[in-house]
Amino acid sequence: MTTIVAVFCLALCATAQQQPTDSLEGKKIELEEVFVSAVRVTKESPVTFSNLTKEQIGPRNLGQDIPVLMNYMPAVVTTSDAGAGVGYTGIRVRGSDGTRVNVTINGVPYNDSESQGTFWVNMPDFASSTESLQLQRGVGTSTNGAGAFGASLNLLTDVVSEEAFGQISSSFGSFNTLRNNLKFSTGMLNDQVEISGRLSQIGSDGYVDRASSKLKSYFLQGTYKNDKTLIKALLFGGHEKTYQAWNGVDAKTLATDRTFNSAGIYTDENGDTQFYDNEIDNYKQDHFQLHWNQNISEQWAANLAIHYTHGRGFFEQYREDAHFDDYGLDPIVVDGQDQNTTDLIRRQWLNNDFYGTVFSAHYTQDRLKLILGGGWNKYTGAHYGEIIWAQYASNSNIRDRYYDNDANKSDFNGFAKAIYDLTDQWKFFGDLQYRRVGYDANGDKTGMVDDTFNFFNPKAGVTYLYNFNNSFYLSYARANREPNRDDYESGSPKPEKLDDFELGWRYVSPALQVNSNVYYMRYKDQLVLTGEINDVGAPQRANVGDSYRLGLEVDANFQWGRIFSLRPNIALSTNKNVNFLFERDGVLQDLGNTNISFSPDIVFGNIFTYQPSEELQISLLTKYVGKQYMGNIDSEESVLDPYTTTDLNVQYSIGIDSFVKSIVLRGLVNNIFNTKYVSNGYFYTFDDDYTNPGTITTVEGAGYYPQAGINFLLGATIYF
Repeated sequence: MTTIVAVFCLALCATAQQQPTDSLEGKKIELEEVFVSAVRVTKESPVTFSNLTKEQIGPRNLGQDIPVLMNYMPAVVTTSDAGAGVGYTGIRVRGSDGTRVNVTINGVPYNDSESQGTFWVNMPDFASSTESLQLQRGVGTSTNGAGAFGASLNLLTDVVSEEAFGQISSSFGSFNTLRNNLKFSTGMLNDQVEISGRLSQIGSDGYVDRASSKLKSYFLQGTYKNDKTLIKALLFGGHEKTYQAWNGVDAKTLATDRTFNSAGIYTDENGDTQFYDNEIDNYKQDHFQLHWNQNISEQWAANLAIHYTHGRGFFEQYREDAHFDDYGLDPIVVDGQDQNTTDLIRRQWLNNDFYGTVFSAHYTQDRLKLILGGGWNKYTGAHYGEIIWAQYASNSNIRDRYYDNDANKSDFNGFAKAIYDLTDQWKFFGDLQYRRVGYDANGDKTGMVDDTFNFFNPKAGVTYLYNFNNSFYLSYARANREPNRDDYESGSPKPEKLDDFELGWRYVSPALQVNSNVYYMRYKDQLVLTGEINDVGAPQRANVGDSYRLGLEVDANFQWGRIFSLRPNIALSTNKNVNFLFERDGVLQDLGNTNISFSPDIVFGNIFTYQPSEELQISLLTKYVGKQYMGNIDSEESVLDPYTTTDLNVQYSIGIDSFVKSIVLRGLVNNIFNTKYVSNGYFYTFDDDYTNPGTITTVEGAGYYPQAGINFLLGATIYF
């Protein structure tokens, strides 16, 4: 047993998530699990996964985004543009960035249809309305939306509370961070109807200069249930205003002025350096979901959901010495001289709609569990740019658009999943999915795009229950994925393919739970991050021929009596581009096998918890991320150094037998050892043929996103 513990790991048992939970918010209704049952898995499935519940999120839920709260899950690396976990944050799983992590909320796709990314800043404080989440690493099981190329993440929002409650939460901390929220529930009225909701507001100056965030969000749901029917309507959304910090800093500035932010910089008419005060992202997003679950018989149940999302907003930016040609403006004469440049302020707008339906039917009898499901979704997006001020207006008029592009995307998928118990020990899993994607767009950078993709994604596996404590699984999964909008702007991308093999062992006992697995992910035409970013901070990708990821993951949960627990995890991997070609100094070279960008060979996490009583909980959380390359050519210029951070988390509950039921105090000290580290950056190359005429020299450069040193958050929640 000592050897097993030394290997480290955290196993969050699937069975625990299927049980009703008692809390200050009332008894949970188990029926809620039906909304995610079509896309989630249990330990019977040959899929690698981890769960995170509201109770586990709660002690650290003080205003930081969901990716930051997931930081200690296996094989996860998180990033933050502003450096403190509020504002723009991101997640990587097994080295795959957020565009390759399929995200669903109650089974409804959340990834942006064009970029395929997940913008958590548009849903601030959403963790406060999350009941649980499941992270499936690798291809996972068939789900709705974009194909999973690194992981699938599905969230279940707040479930029904039988009892009425109210709560007020407030937290504050470093960088003038302040979060306030209000939650309530009517409880079950006439044993059939419940109404609940949340309002939140978060503000932060950010660790990086001017990287401020002003965030608002809401969540409202109404539920009807009886013995066979569960209907839930949800309305939620957010409004974010975030000063941009995607420029990063170079190595010299990182060493001398870590918090420097060049966004908004310009030189005024006196030659002094200034910063534009409104270099912000201003975006609103509203979501509507209607779910209907019906138990038809003892064998059959069905789920139907319709959804609609509306987003609108802009990025505002000061541009110095902008060329008239880039904005459709004519040259003019000023003081007798030709003028073809101007300082200006532009807004780049996005107005989009996303709507559709997802559905599933569940059949259970004897040894067979069958799920038939799918979804149809439609996206329409309008991209356009406006000049709201210019030093020289030329021939422009108010509300003129210097570009005006449209995009449309349709996505249909259908799947059939089955688990068949051949014996009490052997369980066979099959999963077949067909997905059809239609995409058309127009624009100066994309040209005319009119592509249709037909994907067939089979999955199969077997689980062997050796005894009550031990089980083993083996699986194979195929995934296909279409390019995103930025890929089209960068060239002529190909769809990518992935074959994923997973071999795992699970051990469960009252004192120790262990998950371990080996995986091999083989890619064809993988769209890997090049390391570069475009003019609005979006990471750029390019097809590579053959590539693979090979790794070992172990996570565990060890309980010493009722007082101590240890939840370590480790991910060891090798991630390679095969025979990677790169043009250096004007000559195409075969660099052999190179490291895939942003893919560390080792990621380690651990949560040590001391809980001497039900009221007090103290946790020490440690994260180690190994060396990463920000590009694919193994350049030392592109290296992100390994780093270790440690956080201290305290929660103390005060029971009160009155109108106020209890008060819960929480504290979080991040990076208690004040480590200076960088979790993200960018890398670029360009050909220089001016310095030495007649020769081409490849020049390399890098930028870095520094993260905050020691910082804190303190909060209190009052339950009524």
